Amino acid sequence: MLFLRSFTYALCMWLSTLVFAPLSVLTFPLPLAARYGFIKQWARFNLWTLRWLCGLSYRVEGAEHIPASAAIVFCKHQSTWETLALQRVFPHQIWLLKRELLWVPFFGWGLAMLDPIAIDRKAGRKSVTQLIEQGTRHLKAGRWIIIFPEGTRVAPGEVGRYGIGGAALAQASGYPVVPVAHNAGEFWPRRGFLKRPGVITMRIGPGITSMEKTAEQIRDEARDWIEAAMRDIDAHRS
Repeated sequence: MLFLRSFTYALCMWLSTLVFAPLSVLTFPLPLAARYGFIKQWARFNLWTLRWLCGLSYRVEGAEHIPASAAIVFCKHQSTWETLALQRVFPHQIWLLKRELLWVPFFGWGLAMLDPIAIDRKAGRKSVTQLIEQGTRHLKAGRWIIIFPEGTRVAPGEVGRYGIGGAALAQASGYPVVPVAHNAGEFWPRRGFLKRPGVITMRIGPGITSMEKTAEQIRDEARDWIEAAMRDIDAHRS
């Protein structure tokens, strides 16, 4: 049954992408806010089918820490799940991602309509400059910036290398960082097909001010909170 439910969910996700992607491209003439409002329904649909088909839901702790105005989110990256859930938890958001994702048929077409900050990871300092310039512009327009500071998905219990780019954006723009931890990898593994039923915990931490701090200090403070929260979530689950 676990395999059958996971297969059915994967099929629904694939079919919904085939439907939403072409429709998303047709929203091109609309303002960004309208495009985002339509496209995020794809995430909403897939979270609903995940709960209904696979018995996998989630709870959010620390929602009171979400600021009233735009901020930079540093989120743990373990699964595909958080790419859906973040769209339900936080307001209008712009994602930092590798530009190759925009080349993926169907999925990349819809993604491009959201005006992401698509960087070339091999560009080094140039990609950080791009992140600061585009990220600051979006923040001033009231849009949140979503960053996975480890850069790629890591398995539960592992800690990836936290990059400096997001912290450099915080330092340059003056906007705060909101750290987010979760244990989605325990239920929807990064390279796994099966989705285990249960309740994912997403924990949102207090905003980290970027004023009068170096990028390294911002990065380290966010990393320390996220990893401590991960250990606490895992301890309470077991």
